[in-house]
Amino acid sequence: MPITKHSRLVATTLAVALGSTALAACGSDDDNAGSGPVSLTYWTWTPGMDKVVDLWNKGPGKKEQITVTVKKQASGDTLITKILTAHKAKKAPDLVQAEYQALPTLVSNDALADISGDVGDAEKKFAAGVWQQTTLGTDAVYAVPQDIGPMMFYYREDLFEKYGLKVPTTWEQFAETARALKKKAPDTDLTTFSANDSGLFAGLAQQAGAKWWTTSGETWKVAIDDAATRKVATFWGDLVEEGAIDNQPMYTPAWNKALDTGKQIAWVSAVWAPGTLTTAAPDTKGKWAMAPLPQWSGSENVTGSWGGSSTAVTTDSAHRSAAAKFATWLNTDGTALNALAKEGGIYPASSAAQLSGAFTTPPEYFANQPDFYTEAAGIAKTTAPSAWGPNVNVAYTAFKDAFGAAAKNRSDFAAALRTVQDATVADMKKQGFGVSE
Repeated sequence: MPITKHSRLVATTLAVALGSTALAACGSDDDNAGSGPVSLTYWTWTPGMDKVVDLWNKGPGKKEQITVTVKKQASGDTLITKILTAHKAKKAPDLVQAEYQALPTLVSNDALADISGDVGDAEKKFAAGVWQQTTLGTDAVYAVPQDIGPMMFYYREDLFEKYGLKVPTTWEQFAETARALKKKAPDTDLTTFSANDSGLFAGLAQQAGAKWWTTSGETWKVAIDDAATRKVATFWGDLVEEGAIDNQPMYTPAWNKALDTGKQIAWVSAVWAPGTLTTAAPDTKGKWAMAPLPQWSGSENVTGSWGGSSTAVTTDSAHRSAAAKFATWLNTDGTALNALAKEGGIYPASSAAQLSGAFTTPPEYFANQPDFYTEAAGIAKTTAPSAWGPNVNVAYTAFKDAFGAAAKNRSDFAAALRTVQDATVADMKKQGFGVSE
């Protein structure tokens, strides 16, 4: 049953709207349960995953006669390219770790199987906005959520007190705080706008209600330049232009030094920030605190997502049900999730796991905030739905180029956003997708 890249992704994305059952992968599952041992291969980049999988192989896997072998891989676009190359030769592994924004690309290339019939009631274990990322808004299930990156606001508690600043609960207050700090300490910045971090900007747009890729009929609608995203771009562009915040990229020696010496006293980040701060600003351990992300209005309570990944089963697997069974165990079983937290340092997508095991005590760096993970779990529940498309990598590259120049020159962020929109649309048309704006 031939399915083109265009027709498959549009069809699966539109399945719910059309009231039909989402398309499953061509062919049938060859598990033949009970006919003998099954061996699966899993491509993943998570540290320590082999130790976690060992728990499966010695426990549930042994009982089920399902053995999983881990093959460590690079992450990001490198892995997606490798998966697609292997799939063209019908030799993709049984299971792959995939970032949420990569799922539409893999689905559009018919590389991921619909495992909706093999994951039981797993959906109940995750926040709605998290689960939605693995269904692409359809009745199909293309992966099981593994880890997430709900966004939060981090700040130097001691320096906020020193400068008489209040923790902002709205973005308007955030801007006022940045300006107030500049008046009191001209050489100090509240934070920086980093044009190197497309995922951060995407998460901020997501919080504001952006839907960058959606479908209508047989056509993709690309709305990276929508009103919600323009609001976010203009907000940050104005702060950069007036010099209220820094305009340098993050994850550089200069950025690390700024955090460690108090030249920057806040960071818009995600739940995984403690690990980064431990390395970037070791001298300020115990001086930071975490709060919910500022809101666009005082009545809202929503956050964006920066990072996170899932476990998917490929259409090349001859044992899809067995693979789905492992993927479900890996991301919903308490023992597995505790091991993932310990060995891989992940923040689980599973709602229950966010308040148990490794997450009953705060990160060592935040020992001064005993309720760190309780607060984080509450924030995670407010994660806004995402809307990813088939060429996120192109949009992210265009963002780095256009916003990199705009941040450096303190020029118009709205114009940079339009450049990203145009580049994304042009690429989709080149690939043969039907596109509207």
